[in-house]
Amino acid sequence: MSKIVDFVVIFDDDVRKRHYHETEKGNVKYFSVQLGIRTKDGWKVAVRYDSSHGFSHMDKYDRKGNQTKTKLNLGFKSALTYGDWDINENWLKYKREFLKKGSKQ
Repeated sequence: MSKIVDFVVIFDDDVRKRHYHETEKGNVKYFSVQLGIRTKDGWKVAVRYDSSHGFSHMDKYDRKGNQTKTKLNLGFKSALTYGDWDINENWLKYKREFLKKGSKQ
């Protein structure tokens, strides 16, 4: 039987973290931790750590939706822990990067 953890953390009125992961017998089977920024067009993902495509990676987006993917050489459990920590520590920096006009960071 798998266990699901799913929650949202509000950092600011227009910044939130969505955390989701599934475990089975203590092993992380899937995860997604993402930083969302509210814009005039609604909520947009700025940074996401996840295990889709069968490997752990980080995606960064600009306001136009352009994506930069970085493969992580970490197992799912370590990548989940790191991604959660990174977003908690650096959300303000990521918000500034995302909101820069024409930024692709």
